[in-house]
Amino acid sequence: MARFTRALLALALLSPLASAQNVDVEELILDNGMKFLLLPRYEEPNTISAGWVAKVGSVNERPGITGISHFFEHMMFKGTTTVGTRNAAQDQRFMDEQKDIKTKINQIVWTEQYDRFLAGEIDDPWNPENDTEALRTLRAELKEAMDTHKEAIVKNEFDSLYSAEGARGMNAFTSHDMTFYFIDVPSNKLELWAWMESDRLKDSVFREFYSERDVVHEERRMRLESSPTGRLDEQFDAMFWQSSPYSWSVIGWPTDLNSYTRQDFDSYFNVYYRPNNLVGIIVGDFDPANAEELISQYFGPIPRGEVEPPPVVTLEMPQIAEKRMIGECECQDQIEVRYHTAPFMHRDSYPLDVLAEILNGRTGRLYKDLVEGQEIAQSARVSQDSRKYAGAFSFSAQTKGDATPDDLEQAWYAQVEMLKTEPVNEYELQKVKNQIAADSYRQLQSNDFLRLQLGFFEATRSWRYINEGSKLLQEVTAEDIQRVANTYFEETNRSVAVYTRIEGSEPENPLFAALSPEMQGQAKMMLDQIKAQFAGNEEQLPGMAEMMRGQLTSAPEEYRPMIEYVLGEIETMIAEAGGAKSTDESESESESEG
Repeated sequence: MARFTRALLALALLSPLASAQNVDVEELILDNGMKFLLLPRYEEPNTISAGWVAKVGSVNERPGITGISHFFEHMMFKGTTTVGTRNAAQDQRFMDEQKDIKTKINQIVWTEQYDRFLAGEIDDPWNPENDTEALRTLRAELKEAMDTHKEAIVKNEFDSLYSAEGARGMNAFTSHDMTFYFIDVPSNKLELWAWMESDRLKDSVFREFYSERDVVHEERRMRLESSPTGRLDEQFDAMFWQSSPYSWSVIGWPTDLNSYTRQDFDSYFNVYYRPNNLVGIIVGDFDPANAEELISQYFGPIPRGEVEPPPVVTLEMPQIAEKRMIGECECQDQIEVRYHTAPFMHRDSYPLDVLAEILNGRTGRLYKDLVEGQEIAQSARVSQDSRKYAGAFSFSAQTKGDATPDDLEQAWYAQVEMLKTEPVNEYELQKVKNQIAADSYRQLQSNDFLRLQLGFFEATRSWRYINEGSKLLQEVTAEDIQRVANTYFEETNRSVAVYTRIEGSEPENPLFAALSPEMQGQAKMMLDQIKAQFAGNEEQLPGMAEMMRGQLTSAPEEYRPMIEYVLGEIETMIAEAGGAKSTDESESESESEG
């Protein structure tokens, strides 16, 4: 009883935070349809977190142009007719020449090479090793044209202009439902941001269109194909989503990345990158009246799109039978059980989110049962992925000791049965709500995170979730949780992926095995970059290790396991290099010898 009383007291202390967390956003909608969300905050003086969201992601694509939304993310940093080139007219001539050559290449590949592939004469129509003489000649011409084009390009000038004026953190990301561009600028540089961003929206020049494909192919290799489970995860997604365009990865299929043309690109831009499909976000130390004036001046003249973005009409078909996928990889034995659930801001998404919190964390049911209790899992977690048009709830775990994926699967079904038949007790539910309230409050303390939430929620459905979501989560009852468990956690509604380690492969580093698939990909990419950077300069690795140790203490808790793993790999590299000395030690010894 005393524990329950303390839980209620904690909620009483937190409830003013939850009720006071409303953010006072001012909406501004221009005549061209572009919406802006303005949130003045003075807790971080002299800084503005700004950005804009294009309400387009992989869900808006179709077979033939999958990955084009992500490719746009890359191309939008290439500059305009005034940024990124030494000679705009020459620049355009080079791009026209490349387009003509690539059009000829595509026509040969799509006809002759695809015919040869379908007849079994070659194994890959896009592989240059299978080129005809005509294709080899065209590829050589394209490479020469791209190399010559470099003379007219000022590399990374868009970033350089910002950096010279004190801006930082320029970046972007693409998801299934949106593409988000953002940067932090000094308060007195808001006009610079308005000019730079409006300029690339009305005058983007997609230079390096063909060479950038190689960059994206490499990104796909590092993030997806080099991850132990990356290609299996991609196949599992394609199996799980039967009809929804969520079935392909954000980075797209390789043949589509090779195939789409400048005409495809320009058409996509004219539909999805017009003001009526964009949302600007400004958070921080600024004067709203001045911001509105700058927004109207710079973004107002951009013409509205002539073609409205079409709705996504293909919804996911109801699943009527269990799906199961068995795969092997150089990984710890593991399992994922995934169910179709509810989209973002659906009435069932709130109890599903609370349910996930009940199961997750060191005090959650999964850790207590599978990790500490039965000791059959290295890690176990669930997630409710509420997207714009659909949702998925997944359980994933990795084996420990002699346990098998089947042991984990049966343990999960036992948890499901309890959720279906036994209402969550009031103390457990209240404890989770306390944590949700505290997390919601903390997420409002950073300009950057506020910008992220406003843009993400508005692109998915409505920015008002930032004010309403916490309240609706607090209203979830034990009956709601029991209801959604019985509604969605059905055998016919689930897909199961079982991955086992390839016989004879090296046992996986336990730290790596415990990471989520996404973090495994990030860790792999980070290590690849470190190895490339320090190849031949191993004596500098101790300095890198020291920097990583500093990051380990200051990073958010969820990223520390990944940093810990990367740090361990760096220390192994140092040992293999013969205990490379730090730069300071080397200099000290040189002075002594002198």
